Amino acid sequence: QVQLVESGGGLVQPGGSLRLSCAASGSIFSIKAMGWHRRAPGKQRELVAGTRSGGSTWYADSVKDRFTISRDNAKNTVYLQMNSLRPEDTTVYYCNVEVSDQSGWVSDYWGQGTQVTVVS
Repeated sequence: QVQLVESGGGLVQPGGSLRLSCAASGSIFSIKAMGWHRRAPGKQRELVAGTRSGGSTWYADSVKDRFTISRDNAKNTVYLQMNSLRPEDTTVYYCNVEVSDQSGWVSDYWGQGTQVTVVS
C-alpha cells in the first residue's frame, strides 16, 4: 500500500501564491507519474499538472505560465507552485501518483485533497 500526504493549501488573495506538496510513502518500487487534479463544485475533475519519471511535464491550459510542477525523487514528493492565483482556482486539489511494483503492475493512488481558496 502507498500513502499520500498532502499539504500547503490555504487562503490567499488574488495574485498571491501557494505551494502544494504531496509526499508518497509505503510499498514503492517505482513511481511512474505524479500529478495534481482539481474538481470545482458542479464541474468535472480537471488534470492541473503532471510529471512522468522521465521528466516530462504537462499543464492544463488554464494554469500554464502560472503553475509549476516539480518532484523530488529522493523524497518521493511532488510539488505544485501556484502563482498569480485567481478566484476561479478555488477548489480542492488532489495529488495522484502512479506506482509500479517489481512485476511492472501499476497502481493508482490519490491524496485526501487540500483546499485552495482565492478570495479578496
